[in-house]
Amino acid sequence: MSAFLKVDNLEKYYGSAENITKAIDRISFEINEGEFVGIMGESGSGKTSLLNILGTVDTATSGHVFFEGKDISKMSEDERADFRKQNLGFVFQNFNLLDMLTIQENIYIPLLLTKNQGTDVMKKTEKIMEILNIKEIADKYPHQVSGGQQQRCACARALVNNSRLILADEPTGALDARNSEKLMEMLADVNEKLKATILMVTHDPFSVVYCNHIFFLKNGKISYELYKGSRNKEEYLAAILDAQKN
Repeated sequence: MSAFLKVDNLEKYYGSAENITKAIDRISFEINEGEFVGIMGESGSGKTSLLNILGTVDTATSGHVFFEGKDISKMSEDERADFRKQNLGFVFQNFNLLDMLTIQENIYIPLLLTKNQGTDVMKKTEKIMEILNIKEIADKYPHQVSGGQQQRCACARALVNNSRLILADEPTGALDARNSEKLMEMLADVNEKLKATILMVTHDPFSVVYCNHIFFLKNGKISYELYKGSRNKEEYLAAILDAQKN
């Protein structure tokens, strides 16, 4: 059986011949369906470039990305757009909500883009708001709710269309410690109960401790790989902090 997501010998260069930067240096790995995967690394390690390629918003210089055996790195621009709408959900650091729309309206936008119509849109939206405990703020606007609630809205928007893969880019970056912990607990719950495959980029060891599989990037390469296994939270955090030193 092929991996849910497979990255094969991926490279990404930026710049011209006189000034080339290698953001990703021959990265290869596999992710199984239903995993909660973390990608850690300092600024400039290549983690955001990698996420952009996996999200088909950027293309690799060389190498391949396979989604359920299909090479998405060879798709046309139109095919990539359709692939994103049908399979991917995105959660960003700064929420990326539309201020003129209510929380509920922000959530059901992906359903409209995929031509879902009628009561099905509202049923799906209400269900995901209930799961993420934001139904009571459905009619409020983003500026009327807390940062934590806005990020829950962003997560609901990523999940409402039954996305096969959730890509999260520093999702706790704009949150305080309390709301960061709540958000990560929610993502872990979504991963477990909805069987959502989540790939999260972060530099925060207190966030990535919720992942069951972690890749550490350094200078565009995978420097270390870590599985949670049978470790408890404290043991796992200690292993993460130790891995960061390598």
